[in-house]
Amino acid sequence: MSASLLRKGLELLDASAASASRPKGTATATRPKKQLLMRKKKKIVSSRKRDKATVKGKVTKSVLEEYQKHQAVDHFHENLQYMLSNPFVTDSAITQKVLAQNRGRKARDHPEEEAKKKPEGTVFTEEDFQKFEKEYFAGAVSPN
Repeated sequence: MSASLLRKGLELLDASAASASRPKGTATATRPKKQLLMRKKKKIVSSRKRDKATVKGKVTKSVLEEYQKHQAVDHFHENLQYMLSNPFVTDSAITQKVLAQNRGRKARDHPEEEAKKKPEGTVFTEEDFQKFEKEYFAGAVSPN
């Protein structure tokens, strides 16, 4: 049973025991109405106070502690010690695969690729150009 139910039960027992021990009618008839009204009002107010939830077991928390608890914690040094103490070293090919997989799609995330450019040149020779010139212009303009 909860403490509040037990308390209410004991109060009911006390009230019934007190009412049984005193004679009925004589005590209530002699008291003024104002006094009776005040007692009833007092009982109602006290019962309302008892019915409210209590904060008996609740621990107050500091706002500063709550704020610090939700802040990001820097684990850099702990992680660095773990990585340095670990004897296992991954293969560089695997490392490159993981890095390539985790790279983003944005242009800033892509490494600059080395452009392998061929030296600029043409497939055609000078003789091909002269032959084309003769066929295209058909002697309309002569170079001499």
